Amino acid sequence: MSMEQYRQEIDIIDEELVRLFNKRMDIIKEVAGYKATSGTPLYDGERERQLIGRAAERSTEDTELYTRVLFSTLTNVSRAYQSRIMNKDKKLADTISTALDNTPNLFPERAVVACQGTEGAYSQHACEKIFKLPQIMYMGSFEAVFKAVDSGLCKYGILPLENSTAGSVNMVYDLMSQYNFYIVRSVRCRINHALLSKATSLAQVKEIWSHEQAIDQCSQFLASNKEIKVVPYPNTAAAAKAIAESGRKDVAVIASPDCAALYGLNTLRHNIRDNASNDTRFICISKTLEVYPGADRTSIKMTLPHRPGSLYHILARFFASGINLVKLESRPLPGSDFEFMFYFDVSESVYSPVLSTLLCELESETEDFEYMGSYTELV
Repeated sequence: MSMEQYRQEIDIIDEELVRLFNKRMDIIKEVAGYKATSGTPLYDGERERQLIGRAAERSTEDTELYTRVLFSTLTNVSRAYQSRIMNKDKKLADTISTALDNTPNLFPERAVVACQGTEGAYSQHACEKIFKLPQIMYMGSFEAVFKAVDSGLCKYGILPLENSTAGSVNMVYDLMSQYNFYIVRSVRCRINHALLSKATSLAQVKEIWSHEQAIDQCSQFLASNKEIKVVPYPNTAAAAKAIAESGRKDVAVIASPDCAALYGLNTLRHNIRDNASNDTRFICISKTLEVYPGADRTSIKMTLPHRPGSLYHILARFFASGINLVKLESRPLPGSDFEFMFYFDVSESVYSPVLSTLLCELESETEDFEYMGSYTELV
């Protein structure tokens, strides 16, 4: 046969597949109604395994694996459809809608904001991109920022979440599972590291202090100066301040160029970052859910069952809904064996009914689901 004839044959088969799929989903709808009235659980793992197993047995040796994938996807879609029918409670959708109604149209210009570090920290730069006139309270650690927001000491908090060179800030992700908060805005900042010191030349420097992320982002420069000891420090600006106050001329810091003028340090090297496009993404958190008009990014987290295909089925749901997944992060759950908390960032308008429906379904179907907010990301 010609290619055109092959395609015609496939088209005929596909039409029949669609007809049978619609017929199957009609029956699935009836099953959902029965489960809802009888109190039967949505998920029946044994039934799904039997269904997939029978389908695989009827396939050829060459197609058995693909048959398992096909019917695994089919059962996942069927379960999602049942969930939509059975779970009429749209509590999360109502929560988001209420937040949209109660949130002011404009993001605040003034606020008390917690930032980790001290004057000249990159968190300060991020804060000043988000707020025009912030009242910044500097904290000694990332956890202190969470605590300041949680206690009501500060209305908002600024935290670094990921860097385009060094990757995710794992400490912040781990703390995110310990505190209740919402993301109300995010911002991307270009990070331009300089080497600062009381010394007048690099030859005088015996140690370099900086935050671990900044150290990772300047690995090539540090590798070319292996004789210099590298010392991790909780914050870049705090390290610059400490060096200035110590008066030592044998120590340098990797920090923002602004710290040179702030703390009376000399700039020994400019632009020592590995990647010219070195950006860090910061989030702005609040104890109160605020969803400002135009929000087009949503963050959620959930614990998935420890069984094969759990993550795949969630990813398939995003794909089937036409929702773009822009970030996926996993972190181990403290005190558990090989169980993980998954963080998802999706790019979709908060007004999208498709997003609302998917979030409500995921909340009802997954373990420890948590909506973390819908917001706008500044660049």
